[in-house]
Order: sequence, then C-alpha cells, then structure tokens
Amino acid sequence: MIGLSISSASRVGCVREQNEDMILVDRHFVRDDEYKTQVALNHEDRYIIAVADGMGGHNRGDVASSDTLHNLQFYYHDIPSGLGASEFNEAIVGWLDGINNFVASKGRADEQFKGMGTTLVGLAYYAGDFYSMNCGDSRLYRFRDGELTQLTTDHSLNNMLGSNKHSSIITNCIGGGCNSSYIDLVKITGDIQSGDCYLLCTDGLTDMVSDKHLTRLLSDGANANQLCEAAIKNGGLDNVSCCVITVK
Repeated sequence: MIGLSISSASRVGCVREQNEDMILVDRHFVRDDEYKTQVALNHEDRYIIAVADGMGGHNRGDVASSDTLHNLQFYYHDIPSGLGASEFNEAIVGWLDGINNFVASKGRADEQFKGMGTTLVGLAYYAGDFYSMNCGDSRLYRFRDGELTQLTTDHSLNNMLGSNKHSSIITNCIGGGCNSSYIDLVKITGDIQSGDCYLLCTDGLTDMVSDKHLTRLLSDGANANQLCEAAIKNGGLDNVSCCVITVK
C-alpha cells in the first residue's frame, strides 16, 4: 500500500483573460479552483494525475486542454488490467495518436478551433508502478532532502538549441499542428521513496518562480495554491497551474 497526499490549483494569473490550463486528479478536473485529496493505492489500483497547458497564441487552448484531459481520464480507466510495461507504453502511445488526431480534426472542421493545442505532463500509477508522462514543456520535478530535480525534458526550441531566446516556442504538443507528436513515458517506481514530493506544473509557474525559490517554498511545506500565489505575486504573466504530490 502506498499513500499520496495531493494538492492542486489552477489560476488565470494577472494578464490572460481566460484560463487555458486544466488539471486532472484521477476523476476530478481543476480550472480556476483548487483541490486537495489523499489516496491509498494497492497493486491493483490505477491513478492518473496530469496537467495540461492550452497553447497560448492559438485559438481555444482551453478547449484543447479540456478535451485532452477528459479523453485521458476516460481512456486511462478503460485500459485493460495486467499489461506489462511495454504493453502499457503501447497503450499510452495509442492514446496520444488518437487524441492528437481528434484535436487536429476538430480544428479542420471548425475555424474557431484551428491550430489549438496543449502540452501534457503527468504522473501515472498502474499495476504497482509509477510512470512519468511528458509531451511539451510543462514539467515534473522531484523534491527530496531539500533538493529540487527536474525529471522531464522540455520539448522546446530553447532546450534543443541550448539557449534562452525562444521561451514560447515548443517542438512537441498535442494538436497545434504537430503531425508527429510523441510522449516520454518513463517508469520511475524504483526511484520513489517515502517522503518524496513531486511537482507537476505549467510554465506559468516556472517562468515566474525560480528553482531556488521553488525549493525554498517546498521546504516550507507550500501547497499548490501557495505556489500559484508566488507566481502571481511575481507578475503572473501566464496562467499558472500545479500539483504537489507527497508520497507516504
């Protein structure tokens, strides 16, 4: 049995007119709100936590993030039981292909949805194993013994070129004109320890709050809403959403 204490929050920030982010905490969706829960998981359980950042500068990013997470919630709980790691990977890749086609086709059918897209970062529990999931530049961090470590790799032009000149340009997403989207799915079970804290977040947090500041906040026991408040206090130039997950 493993326990998770989860806090999540999604805020519009100080500049944007609407919130295009959305969070999924297993069967609960969060936008312009906060949500807290505690769960106990055994080997047969499955649980999914994900954060989606509707792409700024595109039409209806709020629809793309919502469609993606609602589809993921339904699909994830419909995956057959007893799959091995490689079969589970194939199932998630199959889901990505399906949702990418769905978001793209919605844009082709209706001009108001043309070009919409979203990132996705998640932490999935299936058959006793934890997996990190990433498509885009939203992030998963681990906070352990006072040290903050980014576990996902940004799919961004900055990361590709090793510069900081293209902060808003991503190279992979769901929809948004990406015909060959991909997802990094990594089994991290062997590295999880009791007391670990995992942070899922959009760039609305990491662009506003440095890793050093995040480390200090998490050391002080900050929950997701308090992290969002820190981003808003520092300018809140984008929507900001995050989940803080503590392993018991």
